[in-house]
Amino acid sequence: MKTLSEQISLDKKTRQIGIFDSGIGGVTVLKEIIKILPNEEYIYFSDSANNPYGDKQDKEIIKLCENIVKLFIEKNCKAIVIACNTASAKAVKYLRKKYPKIIFIAIEPAYKMVHDYAYNEPTLVMATKGTIKSEKFNLLFHKYNNHKTYLLPCVGLADIIENGNKEKLEKYLKKTLGLYKGLVKNVVLGCTHYPLIQKDIGQVLGNDIKFFNGANRLAIHLKEVLSEQNLLNDNIEKDNNYKEKIEFIDSSGKKEKQERFYELLNDNI
Repeated sequence: MKTLSEQISLDKKTRQIGIFDSGIGGVTVLKEIIKILPNEEYIYFSDSANNPYGDKQDKEIIKLCENIVKLFIEKNCKAIVIACNTASAKAVKYLRKKYPKIIFIAIEPAYKMVHDYAYNEPTLVMATKGTIKSEKFNLLFHKYNNHKTYLLPCVGLADIIENGNKEKLEKYLKKTLGLYKGLVKNVVLGCTHYPLIQKDIGQVLGNDIKFFNGANRLAIHLKEVLSEQNLLNDNIEKDNNYKEKIEFIDSSGKKEKQERFYELLNDNI
């Protein structure tokens, strides 16, 4: 029989990890996390009722994020992952200051990866207007600027991806990205929705494009932090039914959001 201290330790290890995004786009981050942490249990909050975040004022974004964080705290999550680049850029500093005991892991555009692996090549950063204008991104950009980079605020793109309109998406990409065909070699996917359309972007810009996004590095960092805090769930499970290990909440309450989320989650996981 386990002692009380052993039981408390076990409870800490098996607590859920909270992940949130302005919609279902953060599934691209969750998939990378599951690859590295397959034994954990998760709560995913999709705030599609307020999607997109990229066009909102800072105060509104912070308020939306804090409401979600309060829900995760009520559910006793052992860590909170901010999968939305805009939310990360606008709210994580405030949240870490207000909730210093909570583990926050925040996504950021993978511009440093271009510096590390493809510094001399022309680069296109695709992100929301909110991310590109944020102080956090601009500090990153100016630190690693290769002076061959184009910043493209993709207004409305996350919403198109969220709604799954293929025809509208094709028209948007041709109109917005056509100017950069043959001009860039790297594309930074600065919104968690964008990896869902990586193939579509490649069809417009060319198949030789190298893509960068921060999901894998975030997953590695999350594992490192949980390990340091002795919070990893070491229970090995053979069951790969991720639907049972992930609690999905969508602020709009639309059933089709949940159905599409699990469809995307199980695709090539």
